[in-house]
Amino acid sequence: HEREHHREISELAAKHKEEMEKLRVELEREQGHLLEELRQQMAATHKAEHEQAQLQSQTLHSLELEALRLTLNNMHTSQLELAQSNLRREKETALVELREMLNDKRAQEVAILQSRHQLECERLREQWLREKEDL
Repeated sequence: HEREHHREISELAAKHKEEMEKLRVELEREQGHLLEELRQQMAATHKAEHEQAQLQSQTLHSLELEALRLTLNNMHTSQLELAQSNLRREKETALVELREMLNDKRAQEVAILQSRHQLECERLREQWLREKEDL
């Protein structure tokens, strides 16, 4: 009788354990479904919030880009004006230097021609004097 009782208790314990395992599996499955539903809801909410934030960001980004474009355009115009001014000054400086260089070169050439002329005159005078003596 006692053995029978132990066997029944063992069977009941095994059935209880089996039932508990089934319930645990079913509970885990149910939790999995609930977690998946929650994940999907969170993903949908996140997606909607992300799209809203992206739209706001795009609007803000467009405004920032326009402001940067205008600033860049103003800077570019200022740089062009400065570059033109610098080029004009450099051109004027180069022209002054070129004029001075040409004047110096002309003065040197005039001096060389005068020197040659003077030497030629002296040579002709000496030649004339020799021919005069010879005559």
